[in-house]
Amino acid sequence: IEKFKRLKNEGNDFVKMGEYEEAANKYSECMKLNTEECTVYTNRALCYLKLDKYEEAKRDCDHVLQIEDSNVKAFYRRALAYKGLQVRKKNMAGI
Repeated sequence: IEKFKRLKNEGNDFVKMGEYEEAANKYSECMKLNTEECTVYTNRALCYLKLDKYEEAKRDCDHVLQIEDSNVKAFYRRALAYKGLQVRKKNMAGI
């Protein structure tokens, strides 16, 4: 539990510094220790959104919503992921 908390806090610190790739890696390490902790999934989804990795963000949010079907952050970040995917599709259609 201590290692999990330490990794999560390190991830949070990376987010505050705008180091989203490093933060996502810390949250991924957390998931190896506990797959049921929803906050690390929504936090990693935030990182993926900042990195334009919309499919990955959507997947993390889907996972959270299977555990907590009323998680507002997961719904919101999944909506942002869908929006990002739609923009990408429109840009690809224009190429």
